[in-house]
Amino acid sequence: MATTYKVLAQAVSTTSEATLYTTPASTSTVVSTIVIANQDSAAATFTIVVRPAADSSTTAKHYIAKTVTVGASDTTALTLGITLAAGDLIRVLASTTTCSFAAFGSEIS
Repeated sequence: MATTYKVLAQAVSTTSEATLYTTPASTSTVVSTIVIANQDSAAATFTIVVRPAADSSTTAKHYIAKTVTVGASDTTALTLGITLAAGDLIRVLASTTTCSFAAFGSEIS
């Protein structure tokens, strides 16, 4: 089994839930950190969802952060250690399109 440490995903937020990262087939992933950067001059909120591949839509049990405030021109880093199986998703959204998300971790295949 090979472990690859990497930037798993980076994206600018949308104001509706969108997929940030999907674990590839035949792979497990450990997400060590997710960073949320607010480039706006006003505070914003963000939401992060971790959804197993078997679940076709987001429900209350999937939220790991919901409507959390990140200050104006500020950054929030969440060190989590989330483990994902093949097909599992990280989905994100923010109250503004001026937030960016970056996920860092390792893929094991």
